[in-house]
Amino acid sequence: METLFSGVATAIITPFQNGKTDFDSLEQLLEIQKRGGITTLVVAGTTGEAPALTYEEFQDLCAFVRTHWKGTLIAGCGANCTARAVELAELAKGSGADALLAVTPYYNKATREGLAAHYRALAALGLPVIVYHVPSRTGYRLSMEDFRALAEIPGICGVKECSGDLSFLQALALNFSDRWGIWTGNDDAIRAAMRLGADGVISVASNLIPSEIRALTALSEERDLPGAVERSASLYNVLLPKIQSLFWEVNPVPVKYVAFLKGICRLEYRLPLTEPSPETKEKLKALWKE
Repeated sequence: METLFSGVATAIITPFQNGKTDFDSLEQLLEIQKRGGITTLVVAGTTGEAPALTYEEFQDLCAFVRTHWKGTLIAGCGANCTARAVELAELAKGSGADALLAVTPYYNKATREGLAAHYRALAALGLPVIVYHVPSRTGYRLSMEDFRALAEIPGICGVKECSGDLSFLQALALNFSDRWGIWTGNDDAIRAAMRLGADGVISVASNLIPSEIRALTALSEERDLPGAVERSASLYNVLLPKIQSLFWEVNPVPVKYVAFLKGICRLEYRLPLTEPSPETKEKLKALWKE
C-alpha cells in the first residue's frame, strides 16, 4: 500500500467559544497550516479533544475542515466501543475524510481476536485505517504478535506509534514498512524515529510552528545528504525546549494555551481538561514570547 503521507501531519486543536466549536478560529488555524507548508491534517484526535465532542460536533468539524482544506484529511474515530468507532468512521467518511485514525480500545481493552475484529469493522468501511498505539492513555500495550495479526487485515495503512519505545518503533519499521506507514506521535522523537525508519510525525507542535516542524522532518528524511544530519541536529536543539513545553501538562492543555497567547483561539477547554496552572502559564509565556 502506498504511504498515506510522509513528513508532518498536524493533529489540530479544536477551538471552542461559549461551549461550541469556534469555526472562525479554526479557519485561522487552517490558514496557518497552509502557510507553514503542511499538507496533511488529523482532526478529532487526542489534541482535538475528541472524547468530549458529540456526534454532531464531530461531523460538523470534519465537514468544515474538508471544505476549507484541500490536502489529506485524517479523522480520529477512536472509541472503546466498536459500534461507536464505526459510527464515527461512517460520519467521517460521509464528510469527505481520506483516512481514519483509530486508537486501540481502552478500559475494556480486548483479546487479540477482539482487537482484530475491532479494526476489521473499521477497515470494512473502505477508508485507510491508521492504528494509534498509545499505551500511556489506553493501558493496552500491543506486542509484535498483535501487529502481525493486524497486518492480515486489508485496509490498515499504518501505525501512529506513541509507546515511547524507540526499539519497538524500529521493530515495527523493520517488519511492516514495506506495507504500512510508520509515524511517531512524539515530537521530541522526530529525528530518532525517522533515523530508525519512521516516515514522519503526527505532530502537536506543528499547530504553532508548522514550517519549523516540516523543516525538521525534511532534514531528517534527507539525512544522507551532505550536512543534513548536522543541520537537523542544530534545528532540533533549537526547537526541543518548545516541543517539551507542550507536554508540561496533559496534551492539549499547553498547546491550546500557547495558541491563545498567539491570538489563534480563545482559552476554552472541555472538562475534564482545564487551564494550565499559574506556574505553567508563566513558564509558557516566557518561552513562547515572540
